Amino acid sequence: MLSWLYDLCWLVFPEVCMACNKALNTGEKCICTSCRFRLPKTNYHHDHENPVVKQFWGKVPVHSAAAYYHFSKGEKVQRLIHALKYKGKQEVGIFVGELYGQELKSSHLFEGISLVVPVPLHPAKLRTRGYNQSDCFAEGLSIAMEIPFDPNGLKRLKKTETQTRKHRFDRYRNVDQVFTAGDPDKLSGKKILLVDDVVTTGSTLIACAEALLEVPGTQVSIVAIACA
Repeated sequence: MLSWLYDLCWLVFPEVCMACNKALNTGEKCICTSCRFRLPKTNYHHDHENPVVKQFWGKVPVHSAAAYYHFSKGEKVQRLIHALKYKGKQEVGIFVGELYGQELKSSHLFEGISLVVPVPLHPAKLRTRGYNQSDCFAEGLSIAMEIPFDPNGLKRLKKTETQTRKHRFDRYRNVDQVFTAGDPDKLSGKKILLVDDVVTTGSTLIACAEALLEVPGTQVSIVAIACA
């Protein structure tokens, strides 16, 4: 009886792919099989001199950095990010995190990671949105990589303006001295994977990495769902 009701609900309100908006087939989750294989992966996690890590050279000493997908306006990856951030589809972040986490496990650049820490939202923004999209991605990575994640590893000290329409210098100034380590005792000596949804100029991640690296014995690597 319950199976019949589920099938009826699926016919009326089918689950759709968050990338292409087509109905998912049985066994598919969040992203259809076609999109899973066709979304523009970067494979940067196998390249120690990839374009993402180069954004941090001379700015903050990160161990490695990568992003899962290439981001282009109006394309499928943007739809995924939009569904995660603005449509309440937290499962997208977790699912993509699990997919990427499985791939990171095969990369020597991300060996020995002991803790996943997401870029935090300001408490006021967290209350408005109801969740932190980076927490979702971090949770998925944590599941796949079988390591803990700490949603309170970083704290945002003040609310900042959106980075979306700011130029590079203004982005850096906007997040200067905004972040601090949550509990230094929990972070000390850890190889930390710092995660965000999208890397653009890297200014937010630089500020976060600087705060984490102030804790003795830490090493920081960075990953994001996508890079612009």
